[in-house]
This record gives sequence, structure tokens and C-alpha cells, in this order.
Amino acid sequence: MTHDDIKQKLILAGKVLVAEGQDDFTRGHISMRLPDNASLFFMKPHSVGLDEITMENILTIDLNGKVVAGTARRHSEVYIHSEVLKARRDVNCVIHTHPPYSVAFSATGRPMRSLSQPGVLFSDGLGVYLDSMALIRTAAMGARVAAALGPHRAALLRNHGVVAVGASIEDAVITVINLENAAKIQLLAEAAGDLAAEFPSDDIAKLRRETTEPDQFAVNFNYLARRVQRQDR
Repeated sequence: MTHDDIKQKLILAGKVLVAEGQDDFTRGHISMRLPDNASLFFMKPHSVGLDEITMENILTIDLNGKVVAGTARRHSEVYIHSEVLKARRDVNCVIHTHPPYSVAFSATGRPMRSLSQPGVLFSDGLGVYLDSMALIRTAAMGARVAAALGPHRAALLRNHGVVAVGASIEDAVITVINLENAAKIQLLAEAAGDLAAEFPSDDIAKLRRETTEPDQFAVNFNYLARRVQRQDR
């Protein structure tokens, strides 16, 4: 992908995230590592919504959180992105949002269970950051978020929001949407009363393998992208 291709996909991803209820005023952000320079990443700027990302306002930032190209204001929580990308060489895209069901679920302190197909995506682990509900405004705090994320595809920031990651923009976008769906279903199921036993672990593991194939993320992202593009016409 060229740099322009990546920026266009970031713009589209922002619109998908808003359409899926991942927006919270201007507070969410998304980044993507440059394929030709692993020490740099593109990132949404401060003071605009996820659906207001443009070719002109996307910033280029290094792994110390310093802007190296672009004139827009940088997010103060840039360190979520720089520290996760620094710690996880397998990750290229990082998303931080404040989806309501995930935030509510994080406040319960309960573990994610495989009560739904979206929940199965996190059956091999979901990170939890417990240090603070404050904004992640220092490199040290960002490093602790990265440590809480560990090897997983997502983490809950208790009473604050979520971090979702992926090798591609498609991976991270579908992951953060699935996390919100899983949290919503679990909260509803637990509120309804006693829960039935989960399916056997082998069955859960098989479904996780099937639903985490890269083409699955791409197919689902492309569908959501087509939907927002139809609405833009």
C-alpha cells in the first residue's frame, strides 16, 4: 500500500467506527504504522471526530510521540499508540475509543466470557489496564497500557475505554467492534440471571481460529465500508 492508500483507508475506517457507535465527541483515535518505516505511524489529529479525518490533517509521528510531519494538533494520548507500536512489532494499527458497553463492562471487573461469537474472539485473553481512569498522557502510562495489552488483540482500560490492535486497519476495526458487541451481549446475559455453561473449550478454540482468519476481518470491514460509502452518496 502507498502512503496515500493508507491515509484513504484511515479516513474510511474513521467513518466506519462512527457508524458503529465508536465515537465519543472528538476523543477516539486511530493510527497505522508506515510499511516502509516501522518507526513512524500515521495518526488522526486532535479536535476532530473520527469521521473528520482528511488527507491533509493526518499526522506522521515517531515512536517517541513526536510529530515529524503535519500541522494539526497532536492527541495528548499519542503514547497509547507509540508505546504499543514500540512493544508489539506484529501490530501495525492501534485504535483507542470509548464505546459505552465496553466501558460499562470494564467497570464490573468481571472477565470476558465466550457467551457469543464476538466474545469467542477474546477467549485466548483480553488485557486489562487498572492503573488509572485518567487520560494516557505520558510515555510511562502508555508503556503500562502496552504491558497490560500484552500479546492480546485488545485491552480494557477500566472506566475509560478500550485499545484494539491488528496487523491491518481491517483487523483492528473489526476487533474493536466485536469487543463492543461481546461486552453488550455479556452485560445483557448477566443481567438476565443465571447463565448456562459455556461450550467446551475445543469448540470455542475452533470457532476462534475460524473467525480470526485475515480474510474474515477484510470481508467484514469491506462490508461496513460499502455501507458508509452508500450513505455518503
